Amino acid sequence: MPVSNTMKVDDNDTKDSIILKAAHITPTKNQYEALKNEFITFIHFGPNTFTKKEWGDGYENPKVFNLKNLDTDQWCEAMVAAKMKMVILTVKHHDGFVLWQSRYTKHGIMSTSFKDGKGDILKELAESCKKYGLKLGVYLSPADLFQIESKEGLYGNLSEYSKRTIPRPVEGRPFKNKTTFTFKVDDYNEYFLNQLFELLTEYGPIHEVWFDGAHPKRKGGQKYNYLAWKELITTLAPEAVIFGKQDVRWCGNEAGRTRDTEFNVIPFSDNPHEMNTFSDLMDEDIASREKLYRANFLHYQQTETNTSIREGWFYRDDENQKVRSADDVFDIYERAVGGNTTFLLNIPPNRNGMFSNEDVEVLIEVGKRIKETYSENLFKEALGKSNVLDNDLGSFVALDSIHNSIVITTRKPVTINRIVLQEAIVTHGERVERHALDAWIDNQWEEVVTATNIGYKRILRFPEVKSNKFRIRILESRFYPAISNITAHYYKTKPPQLSITRALNGMVTIQPKQHDFGWNPHGENVSDNINSGVKIRYTTDGTEPTSNSQTYKKPFLLVSGEVKAKAEVNSEKGSLETQIFGIKKKDWNVIDADSFLKENKLEYAIDENAKTYWQSNSNGDLHYISINLGEEYNIKGFTYTPQTEHNEGMIEKGVLKMSKDGKTWEMIEPFEFGNLINDPTPRVYYFKEIINTQYIRVESNVIAGGGNSAAIGEIDFLIE
Repeated sequence: MPVSNTMKVDDNDTKDSIILKAAHITPTKNQYEALKNEFITFIHFGPNTFTKKEWGDGYENPKVFNLKNLDTDQWCEAMVAAKMKMVILTVKHHDGFVLWQSRYTKHGIMSTSFKDGKGDILKELAESCKKYGLKLGVYLSPADLFQIESKEGLYGNLSEYSKRTIPRPVEGRPFKNKTTFTFKVDDYNEYFLNQLFELLTEYGPIHEVWFDGAHPKRKGGQKYNYLAWKELITTLAPEAVIFGKQDVRWCGNEAGRTRDTEFNVIPFSDNPHEMNTFSDLMDEDIASREKLYRANFLHYQQTETNTSIREGWFYRDDENQKVRSADDVFDIYERAVGGNTTFLLNIPPNRNGMFSNEDVEVLIEVGKRIKETYSENLFKEALGKSNVLDNDLGSFVALDSIHNSIVITTRKPVTINRIVLQEAIVTHGERVERHALDAWIDNQWEEVVTATNIGYKRILRFPEVKSNKFRIRILESRFYPAISNITAHYYKTKPPQLSITRALNGMVTIQPKQHDFGWNPHGENVSDNINSGVKIRYTTDGTEPTSNSQTYKKPFLLVSGEVKAKAEVNSEKGSLETQIFGIKKKDWNVIDADSFLKENKLEYAIDENAKTYWQSNSNGDLHYISINLGEEYNIKGFTYTPQTEHNEGMIEKGVLKMSKDGKTWEMIEPFEFGNLINDPTPRVYYFKEIINTQYIRVESNVIAGGGNSAAIGEIDFLIE
């Protein structure tokens, strides 16, 4: 059977023939080149950088983008240090503000003071990418709140569909590229196509065009003519993949979570090459055999695992906006790249037009770990099937049901804790469904680790093992698999990341972190490390821990404040963990609320356990919870931890109120949090002025996603 990027499932196909077809689905050349990028950068930059919002509203005056300096060389230096291969710039986010000198709008950098309105961030980044050998992509938001909210805006203006020539000529600004297109579109699609033409013809080769499905507001029944966009993109940027459409799909979250099994051969109801809209695939299982049996088409559509190095997509500040540690980013790198996906990490520039120092330090450390771990192949001089040891992705070893293993022998014993496997997906597709690694120990084979699919790349991580003979066994496959590459590596264990928690009585516990996404380093329970040479140093005075700081031995009392801690192994220090605690909750009680669900009680909002949560019912528009803090405090702000069991109830907008008696309430001030559903992390809000109260109320005005009930995983109040 010949391979293909897409195959139709016929009415007479059996389950076996469907799986056989799935085993012959392969990536396009562009998709394969995008997979080989492995680790790439996202950059969110715009008015939100200066307003500190996650999403703008389209009403921003362009002059709020008060950029004085820009150093895209510094961006690229940091990316290269991190071993990244491509950068995607948000040239227009949902607010409609553009970062290049567009002919078709004044809502953008041309209306700011940056370089007297002559600045062009995309142009400077393109030049830096060329200098540093990085590929370039663009994120052009289909949603455009400026075009929605403006009186003369084009989005949803109910204009008639008619034949339009792209690009529309603009006097005094001719295009060097003389290609033209004719599409039957409305005003907004014409505007969008004109801007795509600029981006794809005036900034060098574009290797990815990134779309999302965000619709912050709908107006006039506006629809996107993606098939016209696609024709323009494939003509003008023949090397580009298109994210959010037929080439590349979203991983389904913005937190860096990866699936244990991520096949890129997935089922479709319609022909993906003819579709105008694509759904986000967010289930844990999207491409098992059972899912494929129900398909009308089978298609190769790879995954990008996208998340941000900071809390939120845009830069807010260096004081309160947490930054992921190198441990966290390297972990996601190994899970994402080693899980058959591309890792897209957002690095938001600050208001000085640079990556902040803390972000750069993380990127440099991650790049160092990638180099130290994966630049040396401990199977380099090994004996075995040469086609998997030659570091040539074009060669491979074909296996079958009888010859279903590969044995590799080293000239002397080696100690490893990483194995990298790759299938010959260009010629044979994704076929392996389950496999195992064995090591020859004490004159017999001992199973070290098992995993499911391989695809473009699988990184196996396991406790270190020493041997001179190893075996890869294919346990299940969709058809005869072809293995193209096997390498072995050793990762030098770093001090563990830490978790800082506090009980209701104010007692603080510091311990090695249990990862939210079900992974423990090297397959071990990291909490065991606390008894094996790991010391924890901590402070409560705001300073960074050193080797002279207090050693954590047992829980300690903290009424309120900030704890900073680092793990230490043989004088090597791990990443800094910081946790701000509000008032201890032992004497708190909930005095009233509008409602609660039987399984989501009132006290769950203040029990120091973010896994339990209060949730109101869905009746009415106003939901609130009132708390007695036990005594009066001078309060400077609060932390809201959303519940994460489901998407319902996350408070996007609300107000804080205070009371002298718990009965009569006065306003403190309103608050707002953005992007909660995709990034349900704790959010901190600081009041404009310190308030003094014993009684405080949280009221919801807007629930994320248009929900009708409010929920709080945990609420904390911060004091001076």
